[in-house]
Amino acid sequence: MELLKSHRTIRRYQLRSIPDDLLNDILECGIRSSNTGNMQLYSIIVTTSNEKKAELSPLHFNQPMVMEAPLLLTICFDVNRFKNWCLENSANVDFSGLLWLLNGTIDSSILAQNICVAAESYGLGICYLGTTLYNTPEISRVLHLPKGVIPITTLTVGYPEIVPELTDRLPLGSIVHFEEYKNYSAEGIKKMYSFKENLESSKKFVEENRKENLAQVYTDVRYKSADSQFFSRKLVKMLVDQGFVFE
Repeated sequence: MELLKSHRTIRRYQLRSIPDDLLNDILECGIRSSNTGNMQLYSIIVTTSNEKKAELSPLHFNQPMVMEAPLLLTICFDVNRFKNWCLENSANVDFSGLLWLLNGTIDSSILAQNICVAAESYGLGICYLGTTLYNTPEISRVLHLPKGVIPITTLTVGYPEIVPELTDRLPLGSIVHFEEYKNYSAEGIKKMYSFKENLESSKKFVEENRKENLAQVYTDVRYKSADSQFFSRKLVKMLVDQGFVFE
């Protein structure tokens, strides 16, 4: 419980490799996770070579931790393996619907979190790279992913060089609803976000970006609509090219 409550995202790593037996144990913990129908619609691409990291780094916007971390794990939704098994056994196959994409994405996400908890239990640090969804076609080409295999997220894993302070979170009462969803009043929204807005780091963020408030930093700087639309179109095109049908 304390491990989960003390999670920190690690972005600086020691120049220290992860032993193979430790890596295998962590990955084994990952594949013991819950998944849809025990089909295990995922694959893990392990990257340790500097050459392959150098190919992937620009696709993760050259974040330094991509090269610093001894280990990159690209977690992929994968219907390729299961589909091939079905075809070998003369079973009907149709994984083109949105439901399968969501099932595989959920399974891949649970797998990734199991890996993270296992890694942290051994004193390792992790960081999720959301940039994976921004550049799925390019990452797929670098990793030689076949049709039916789609990158969902990437984890940097290694021994922490710097352990930051705990990141703020909204209070539990802001997240949890009992029996039914209870919508938020304007006053309630203001109250629950006031702590985050009044952090010195948040105030600095607002000032550096020359915005009126923290919400504008998120919408106008960090996650701009134009960027979201651009990367969304690229992702949808890849999924259609992969054979998914959205109707």
